[in-house]
Amino acid sequence: MSVSEEDRLARRIAEHMLAKEGTGNAWGLVIEDGAAGYSRLRMTIRQDMTNAHGTAHGGMIFALADTAFAYACNSRNQATVAAGASIIFLAPAQEGDILIAEAREESISGRSGAYSVAVRTSDGRVVAHFQGQSRAIGGTILETRTEETHNG
Repeated sequence: MSVSEEDRLARRIAEHMLAKEGTGNAWGLVIEDGAAGYSRLRMTIRQDMTNAHGTAHGGMIFALADTAFAYACNSRNQATVAAGASIIFLAPAQEGDILIAEAREESISGRSGAYSVAVRTSDGRVVAHFQGQSRAIGGTILETRTEETHNG
């Protein structure tokens, strides 16, 4: 199956955003997939990501989901930020668990968008469900060839 130019751009945007962030690299985030309106990230829970109960800290799970959401809502090369987000924690994750966050665009209306992110362990156990609302703020993440031609 061939990958569209739009999906290739989405992947480049996710890689660019990860490279510019201190957080994602510190957490060991890995981009598994990226496409227009979609991203899938992976993170292994380390001991320093656990809480006093010995399970993955909810903030780490939220951060993983929020990052997948960010890559999905910026995937169309429109600078976009979170307008709101919520998460439901459904099951604990343990040190050593590999968590996978899969973000999907549900709808876009004007400058606003709605996204859902499922966070699962690598064996498919659901850990959390995240809902995010985005707001386009103007501008782009990457210059495209068309922009380079007009600016150059």
